[in-house]
Amino acid sequence: MASLRPLGRDRCLELLASVPLGRVVFTLRALPAIRPVNHLVDGDTIVIRSSLATSLASSATADGAVVVAYEADAIDLVRRTGWTVVVTGAARLVLDEERLARYERELEPWVDEPMNCVIGIDCDLVTGYELTPAG
Repeated sequence: MASLRPLGRDRCLELLASVPLGRVVFTLRALPAIRPVNHLVDGDTIVIRSSLATSLASSATADGAVVVAYEADAIDLVRRTGWTVVVTGAARLVLDEERLARYERELEPWVDEPMNCVIGIDCDLVTGYELTPAG
């Protein structure tokens, strides 16, 4: 058996920054949709790249009109240990040319598709748990 221990905001963001992949949860035709994406953490913002043709990118605006969730984890299935972090916040298109160029340099997409926009997700609500051995 294992137990769950809640994590503080700073530790959650540290753990999130330690892994390159997570899942973004957004609304698609009034239903939840989940997509795996690679990311980077810049302060209180999770940064992902997308295509303007996707539902998420077409919903996100510069003023953050769409709310999404972002989840990442690292779980050891044999030892039954690990952690999970969920961030909820507004998704915004990054339009600042300097930030846009930096993120495009630092965040290379894993898929072979055009990724012509950068989306920043505000870390408004951050929760996380560590799975530890009982006892």
